[in-house]
Amino acid sequence: MDDEQMRPFAFVLAVKDLDASAAYARDALGFTLGWAEMTGWRLLTRGAVRLMMGHCPDALPAAETGDHSWFGYLEVDDIDALHAEFAARGALILNPPSDRPHGMREMVVAFPEGHRLMLAQALD
Repeated sequence: MDDEQMRPFAFVLAVKDLDASAAYARDALGFTLGWAEMTGWRLLTRGAVRLMMGHCPDALPAAETGDHSWFGYLEVDDIDALHAEFAARGALILNPPSDRPHGMREMVVAFPEGHRLMLAQALD
């Protein structure tokens, strides 16, 4: 199979409260809400990043999965500006930006149900 046949589309998150989770991504993380009328799914986009949230009321909550609650690592242009934006919007910031020995400045944000996302900027 040719590598060019595969392209990223979206992270898929199973959530218990679909409307609350989608509202958090929109309000706290600046995503645009799509598929608002679709039963059981929401699509959220910000730039080239897409999140597909599926309503899974009987699934184990992400907060109870420990290290399996991590779902993505995104590189950004200005981590400090993004941190300021997220903080102003009331995002759940678990770790503010910090320089890491592997040459990245990283921060961690969480979703209300426990999913965790790492955002990073290369140190020059």
